[in-house]
Amino acid sequence: REELSKMMAEEEMRDAALLVLANKQDLPHALKTSELARKLGLPELRSREWFIQGACATSGEGIYEGLDWLSRTLSARPRR
Repeated sequence: REELSKMMAEEEMRDAALLVLANKQDLPHALKTSELARKLGLPELRSREWFIQGACATSGEGIYEGLDWLSRTLSARPRR
């Protein structure tokens, strides 16, 4: 949480969208995405677009969905 907060506070990250891929969701004791979001303090990032996607790297589940959100989010922004 601290490292994420520090990173997102950097000037270069001012307008960055944040995608969190919550890996290992196939394991029985994996944190639910809502709990992980709370622990990372994501709901407190009110001025930033963020999304948390459950994922399983070994099967690829959730990866494309997360990247799709990121693509749609960035595409919807005005061009600079």
